[in-house]
Amino acid sequence: MASRNPPAYDRLTFPFRMNTFSDSVSTAFSLIASFDPLLGSIVLRSLAVSACACLLACSAGLVLGAWLGVARFRGRDVVLTLLNTLLALPSVVVGLVVYLLLSRSGPLGFLGWLFSFKAMVLAQTVLVLPVVTALVRQTIEDADRLHGEQFQSLGAGKGMRSLLLLWDERYTLLTVLIAAFGRAISEVGAVMVVGGNIDGFTRVMTTAIALETSKGDLPLALALGLLLLAVVLLLNVLIALVRRWRERLDDHAPPPESASLQRQGGG
Repeated sequence: MASRNPPAYDRLTFPFRMNTFSDSVSTAFSLIASFDPLLGSIVLRSLAVSACACLLACSAGLVLGAWLGVARFRGRDVVLTLLNTLLALPSVVVGLVVYLLLSRSGPLGFLGWLFSFKAMVLAQTVLVLPVVTALVRQTIEDADRLHGEQFQSLGAGKGMRSLLLLWDERYTLLTVLIAAFGRAISEVGAVMVVGGNIDGFTRVMTTAIALETSKGDLPLALALGLLLLAVVLLLNVLIALVRRWRERLDDHAPPPESASLQRQGGG
């Protein structure tokens, strides 16, 4: 019968592994607490790239998603199927497509954006746009089922109805912004392909984590991972606070029936 005791080499290397892990954790917190310049530059670059990409993707995705939520046309089901398929688009595929577009032989090669900040923003924008469009479309379509007939009775067309529903669901759509930013800042494949992970220029948190882990610099990789989790946690806390604030406003606001009665009584 085989023995259940661990091999001798496992017993010898186990304390070393624990020391390596504990040392990496302590060094990672030291880097964060000391505001390491290298760490700070990587974090700021990551936030800038993802923020620019989300701004561009949300600007287009909000309009496109709202229009798809209220529009009815032939082939709409096919468009929605393709849109939902793009939600699972691998980031490395997006990076490959953008790389081919921006290469010297590509149609956008004259821009000279390859291996630059702009290339990473473009790649993340392409990656995030389907997420924003699909989530906005679903939110607006659900709201249109509830309030669409009321807006139509007031003479609002599809364009005006989509804009009104966007404004009415603005607090719900904050979760879409969080999902988009989380998708952008946590991906590694697209920015690695089009950015090249150049130190001081195109190195962001996710690519730096992959590189430093392969090099054996575990404290820096762990520090970047902790900061990445902290950024996502902070964004979710902010969204939760905004939702709670909105719920309090709705609780204190008078219902439409009582508001109309007050106006009639005052008149």
